[in-house]
Amino acid sequence: MTSLPMLLTDAVADVGAEIDRRFDTLLAVPDDPRAGLYQAMRHAAIGGGKRLRPLLVMATADLFAVDRNCAALVGTAIEAIHVYSLIHDDLPAMDDDAMRRGKPTVHKAFDEATAILAGDCLHALAFEVLADPRTHADPFVRSELVLDLARAAGPSGMAGGQMMDLEAERARFDLPTVTRLQQMKTGALICAAVEAGAILGRVPPEGRTHLRGYAHDLGLAFQIADDLLDVEGDEALVGKTLRKDGEAGKETFLSLLGVDRAREQCRMLVEQAVGHLRSYGPEADLLRAIARYVVERDR
Repeated sequence: MTSLPMLLTDAVADVGAEIDRRFDTLLAVPDDPRAGLYQAMRHAAIGGGKRLRPLLVMATADLFAVDRNCAALVGTAIEAIHVYSLIHDDLPAMDDDAMRRGKPTVHKAFDEATAILAGDCLHALAFEVLADPRTHADPFVRSELVLDLARAAGPSGMAGGQMMDLEAERARFDLPTVTRLQQMKTGALICAAVEAGAILGRVPPEGRTHLRGYAHDLGLAFQIADDLLDVEGDEALVGKTLRKDGEAGKETFLSLLGVDRAREQCRMLVEQAVGHLRSYGPEADLLRAIARYVVERDR
């Protein structure tokens, strides 16, 4: 059997190339005044990034022998939401970042108005893809995918977490509040990706508990690892400005737990995530490898 590192390396490369191809098709530049808008979307969406969310969609869907084209389309939709959030997060009114994925942020490469519209359009594109009958023949599956992603992206999920993150610059948050913030800002889309794979596999809600547990623990571990990278990482590898949270005075897992306890917590969450998959055999090896990658990554 392929070793787990090779399994993960191959999967990351395959999914990354697949998502780039999908965006290349979806974001073909028109020969009209909207060209700059499409170029901005392509700048943000194509090339770079870990593609963790589409990878999770496709790895979970593989547990249930879901058609790869369906899983890739859903993964592209969730990645579109993620990319839109990065475009808006980088704006001067939010985190005011100049670099993302090793290249200038959209508002730096184009302008702020174009960046806002590019984010808006990627948000809309996600739901257009999910609602399209070509993504899945069953309208009930499509409807559930739309509902789940809308909840994950909105005020009870990613956007709500981003608002809490903005407030963190003005308030002192305790560990439960920081945990809730990160479960929403980072964890919600990770959970949506795993949930989407199960929805495509027609697993009823009551049958997804173990997968939700995996996604919940993975999302928190991912954020703690992100906090560690923010303090210890190499900007050239990470591809964005580091150490901004500390400079802004935000409470993070590291500031509240310390580096050693945070790293131990990250490892514990990864092992818990893997433990939620105990009922699966080798077909879940990719999901296990993704979880273990979280504590080893350098970007």
